Amino acid sequence: MPSTKIHVYFMPGMAANSSIFEHIKLPEDQFETHFLDWVLPAKEMNLKAYAKEMCSFISHKNPVLIGVSLGGVVVQEMAKIIPVRKVIIISSVKSKQELPKRMLFARYTNIHKLLPTGLVNNVELLTKYAFGETVTKRLALYEKYLSIRDKRYIDWCIHELVNWQQVIPPKGLIHIQGAKDSVFPITNINDCITVKKGTHAMIIHRAKWFNENLPTIILE
Repeated sequence: MPSTKIHVYFMPGMAANSSIFEHIKLPEDQFETHFLDWVLPAKEMNLKAYAKEMCSFISHKNPVLIGVSLGGVVVQEMAKIIPVRKVIIISSVKSKQELPKRMLFARYTNIHKLLPTGLVNNVELLTKYAFGETVTKRLALYEKYLSIRDKRYIDWCIHELVNWQQVIPPKGLIHIQGAKDSVFPITNINDCITVKKGTHAMIIHRAKWFNENLPTIILE
């Protein structure tokens, strides 16, 4: 008898690996969870081509795709290629209009190309990029979560994000945003589920909220 479980695929944010989801637990009688990890993009690969490559790691029909931060942008592009049951983005954006002004400025000036991404082995700096937080404690924890230290990959992520062209979000998209997100401020975000006191790293620090609410959000 075929399984009736809903297959849920999680995509982490920039520089993060799938261990950021280690505390996310969905009811096993209803859901089967799968975790995607970043692969280094080929030279000259754009976001659409990258999304197509990530689709090759999806082995179930009509999955739920959940993406965090830049991973939220990637799963939206993936959903343009394969049929999905639902797309949920967390700590992310659903159109270029929701990007903060500093990123829009970067698009027109290419100033992002001057960022010191060669310092990606500096975990404090990488945490500032990936989570928008200045971290003095828990550095070992962030070192574990932020394991992708390739300069070309970080440059690619920043370039693809600031040049993302989506204007109209996919129909039925669910957007979950923290009220204290410093990377994608909620003041720029339209039509989302707001998590009080949630930061850009809330998938780690507010796992209890997601465990309590994600099942209902997926099934709605």
